[in-house]
Amino acid sequence: MSELGSGEHRHILVVAHTGRPDSLEAGVAVCRQLLEAGITPVLSSDEHRDLVASAPDLEPVAILGTHVAQEDLELVIVLGGDGTILRAAELARGCDAPLLGVNLGHVGFLAEAERDDLHATVERALARDYVVEERMTVSVRVKVDSEVVYETWALNEASVEKASRERSLEVAIEVDGRPISTFGCDGVVMSTPTGSTAYSFSAGGPVVWPTVEALLMVPLSAHALFARPLVVGPESALAVELLRRTPGTGVLWADGRRTFELPAAARVIVRRSPIPVRLARLSPRPFAERLVNKFGLPVAGWRGPTSEETAGGRSAEKSGRS
Repeated sequence: MSELGSGEHRHILVVAHTGRPDSLEAGVAVCRQLLEAGITPVLSSDEHRDLVASAPDLEPVAILGTHVAQEDLELVIVLGGDGTILRAAELARGCDAPLLGVNLGHVGFLAEAERDDLHATVERALARDYVVEERMTVSVRVKVDSEVVYETWALNEASVEKASRERSLEVAIEVDGRPISTFGCDGVVMSTPTGSTAYSFSAGGPVVWPTVEALLMVPLSAHALFARPLVVGPESALAVELLRRTPGTGVLWADGRRTFELPAAARVIVRRSPIPVRLARLSPRPFAERLVNKFGLPVAGWRGPTSEETAGGRSAEKSGRS
């Protein structure tokens, strides 16, 4: 592949939701800022077409897979909501380039910065002024009898859902190859800690801090006495089997983006993937702060810990006591 641009051959992938005017505008602004700094912006072929049509002066930008290989990327700047970040994670899957999200959506839980901070965020990226945080992902495998018929992965979750509104699914849920329960339901979500604030959260699952290594299983509208969310260790294997008596058909969704129609008696197995997603962070804010800010949680009236409590906690940490 040929090299474009200068700047020590630094290549930064820009991913934008070009179907939205604000994201398209932000994509043009970021590419121009990178070019002015002597850095080669890289775009997917579709976004290259959209951005260059909007701003012809961006013609010097490179195309991913044509001019620049995935492994040559230094960073991925993502302009949009969580859906755009999930799409960027697909583009960067398997390479070391971290994702730096700028929220142009609603919640933007995975994003690190907001639209008003865009120019300063790019300056931080140019200076490599960020830390990298790794997030666990899962590998997803569909088997019918002993045959593997489909494989994919997910950052947030893999969900088994009914294919039609009229009919429910009859499933067996498993942990580590052992059945836990069978029931009728609308589906089952199998989530990472990162996904605990996404579909799993909407289904009534617990919020799990991203530093916790775990897998979650959350039934959707289950008709059963024991259909509570489960949290298991990161080395466990989760599975959902469509029972043969299921009246309807099922569908697998990975991060709400990749889908596969599930035949009768299919088993969906979810395990920890050895390939994480790497996120660029600009500030070491506690996850609790992110949770409050993104969901707008009410914390008025909180006065915080006293200095004695804070000092006591530090002393306990130093002495190894809880």
